[in-house]
Amino acid sequence: MASNKPNKLAFLSMPAPASYVAGLGRGASGFTTRSDIGPAREGPSAEAIAEAQARRGEDTEVDPEQFQDPDNEYGLFAGTAYEQDDEEADKIYEAVDAAMDARRKARREAQEQAQLAKHRAERPKIQQQFADLKRGLSSVTDEEWESIPEVGNLTKRKRPKYERTYAVSDSILAGDRSRGEYENSLDQMQQQTGGLVTPAEAGPTNFVEIGQARDKILSLKLDQVSGTSTSSGLSTSIDPKGYLTSLNSVVLKSDAEIGDIKRARMLFDSLIKSNPKHAPGWIAAACLEEHAGRMVAARKLIKQGCEQCPKNEDVWLEAARLHNNEDAKVIFANAVQHVDQSVKIWLAAADLEHDVKAKPLEHIPNSVRLWKETVNLETSASDARVLLSRAVEVIPLSVELWLALAQLETLDKAKAVLNKARKAIPTSHEIWIAAGRLLEQEASMMGAEKTEVEKKKALDLVDKTIEAGVRELRRHGVLLTREQWLKEGEKCEMQGSILTSEAIVKATIAMDIEEEDRLDTWVDDAEGALSRNMVGTARAVLAYALKVFPDKKNLWIRAAGLEKAHGTNESLDTILTEAVKHCPQAEVLWLMAAKERWLSGNVQGARDVLATAFDANKESEKIWLAAVKLEAENGHLDVARELLIRARSTADTERIWMKSATFERQQGQLDAALETLSTALKKFPKFAKLYMIQGQIYQSQNNFSAARASFAAGYKACPKEPTLWILASRLEEADGKSIKARALLDKARQVNPSSELIWAEAVGVEERSGGAAQAKAMLARGLQDCPSSGLLWTMSIWLEPRPQRKTRALDALKKSNDNPLIICTVARLFWAERKIEKARQWFQRAVPPRPDDSVDTGADIGDLWGWWLKFERQHGTEEQREEVRVKCVAAEPHHGLVWQAIAKDLKNNGKDTREILEMVADVLQ
Repeated sequence: MASNKPNKLAFLSMPAPASYVAGLGRGASGFTTRSDIGPAREGPSAEAIAEAQARRGEDTEVDPEQFQDPDNEYGLFAGTAYEQDDEEADKIYEAVDAAMDARRKARREAQEQAQLAKHRAERPKIQQQFADLKRGLSSVTDEEWESIPEVGNLTKRKRPKYERTYAVSDSILAGDRSRGEYENSLDQMQQQTGGLVTPAEAGPTNFVEIGQARDKILSLKLDQVSGTSTSSGLSTSIDPKGYLTSLNSVVLKSDAEIGDIKRARMLFDSLIKSNPKHAPGWIAAACLEEHAGRMVAARKLIKQGCEQCPKNEDVWLEAARLHNNEDAKVIFANAVQHVDQSVKIWLAAADLEHDVKAKPLEHIPNSVRLWKETVNLETSASDARVLLSRAVEVIPLSVELWLALAQLETLDKAKAVLNKARKAIPTSHEIWIAAGRLLEQEASMMGAEKTEVEKKKALDLVDKTIEAGVRELRRHGVLLTREQWLKEGEKCEMQGSILTSEAIVKATIAMDIEEEDRLDTWVDDAEGALSRNMVGTARAVLAYALKVFPDKKNLWIRAAGLEKAHGTNESLDTILTEAVKHCPQAEVLWLMAAKERWLSGNVQGARDVLATAFDANKESEKIWLAAVKLEAENGHLDVARELLIRARSTADTERIWMKSATFERQQGQLDAALETLSTALKKFPKFAKLYMIQGQIYQSQNNFSAARASFAAGYKACPKEPTLWILASRLEEADGKSIKARALLDKARQVNPSSELIWAEAVGVEERSGGAAQAKAMLARGLQDCPSSGLLWTMSIWLEPRPQRKTRALDALKKSNDNPLIICTVARLFWAERKIEKARQWFQRAVPPRPDDSVDTGADIGDLWGWWLKFERQHGTEEQREEVRVKCVAAEPHHGLVWQAIAKDLKNNGKDTREILEMVADVLQ
């Protein structure tokens, strides 16, 4: 039966297709075998290959060099010169390419960002996928963590492999069995030799004798080394006790150091041979040998140096240093024969020979240093005085010797000495200053029997002496600059001569200054002296400036600030009394004078100051309000109310009306307060605080409709006042109408788009409504409109997760220009991380002292002081807490969300800054 299956090998009998080449598909074009003779057949031609590729539908490969110049393989124009036109054309093409690339750049980058975002969304990182789970680990308790099972094989797929065992041979088992056995019998060989192969001596081994013999040999060796051996008769210079100690002092030098020493030795040897009269070369060569530990060579070299350079004092001093004291005395004896005028050699010799005093002065009588050293060796003041008397006769132009002699003399004789010194040296300003100090000392030592006139006359004599000294110095051509005189005044202050310092300032402060630059220059001088803690000099400069410019209010304020910081209450009261006499129209000076008297406990004196101030400033609202505060704080409420009534009729300002309403409200007279507010609003309809107080009074009475009407009238009349909008919003929240509160704040943001308070209140409304996401979105919008707001950045930092707060705080510091609120927030972050010292430093940075009352810094924000005190309560000592309280009282803060809420609460009326600070620290959280 015939099979219908096709024959798979039928192609073998078929003819080959046209242009078929065997093995062409795998790259073979022809080959030669060992049995072949001659070369293999040629491969197909290029036309045949192209025809076959076209038949199979393949693309033909384009030869990249088919358009090359046959005569030039590097390009058609490679051999031409590259000229300026070609360079210009290349630049034009490059500019066109860059312009085309820039045109498509934004679209290309946007497309790349979109593709990248799509890729990240489709294939997020494992870290991003488990980020929420990692954040959730912060809430895992210790018990839950301990209950997590250990990682193990729970799949049961991989089973533990069984350990392989091997059969142990019998020989190992037999050897291990006989390892712990003991033989109790001798074999035949051991019986013949007596038990051992090598016979031993009779008797046991005596180890005591062996140890004694070892000790005897060691002692003999030590005796030989120390030179006490009687058997050898030899001795050495080795000290066995100090031998190990001397080994510790041996300095081992490396090969590099030894090489450096050899090269330096060659250089110095060449130097002293080429120039043997060069003393520093001999000194350097000797020091090198000393450093190398060759003291003998060093002494030999320095001896040669003394012979070659006998007139150089440094060589003799180096030679004395390299020898011991006895040899140094001989060296100095030779030195004074060659260099008898050298002060250094005589002083060094005197240090060695303590009984030598007058010998150096016989050879060098005009050396000030020798006289001073000789005087210092004297133990008796009378002997020193005699020596100095002789010294000023020999050296009459030495200021130091004259001043030293004047210090040892009595007051009367010291005057005579200084007069002689002034005649001998008329160009010395030190003598005139010493005379002024002497007169000041004499005036301070006056007893009680002297009258005030005599004491004042003696003090005036100091000023006259310094003035005369300045004139005499100018007459003799000595022109010290103003800065040099001020330095001399500061030196006198450091030495305790305050009056002399003031006299120098009075006599020289006006030197070399243009008339229009005097005020600024003197203020700078006073500030510079204060920066160096020279209070007396600064006080003298300001006192002189006030004599020249008695009508400058800022000068009096500076002087008062200086006395308040470094003076007494009496000096401060004196300055302020003089200030109000010369500047009667300056309200701030009257207020400072009254306040300082009040703080010192002189309430009647404060009343007198304010009464005098009324005569000079009848319509000053600040003085009226200060008087009202003084009476109210001291319990005279009727007097305070009467003063307010008089102030409303005399000054009639919006602030006085507001204080009147506030006063009545504090006393519980709400109806009187509302009546006062109604009258004030008719006079001052644009004053926002009147509407605030009226609305708050109605709200305290639970009259929400009237309060709502007051606030509505307020923000219509004063739409730029953020506090009115915030109070209206809080009223709606208190009434349970959060939606209306949001609407009010939206309207407020339209009117005040850059108000951080309104944005912060909007964020707070969202938080209180339970919408954390809405609060974060609102905060992001607020930061767009107020990018430098410290309040909003603070809220943003605390809304971030804990790991991201530091990064957010760094961005906030850069954007807000080191806002005090951000600095305080950073301190709180360090506090949370238990970095106590860093936190304390940042709290100090947040509340820097104010240079002037007109400049507001972080010290004016009470909330920052509250946070700092809260921190010190937890981590500080009582001294540190008291320091915070004292600084806060000195700063007198008035701002801060929590601080204002507590300070303006009616329950806290009459409480001082310290009490409010404690309450703020309790409330903050």
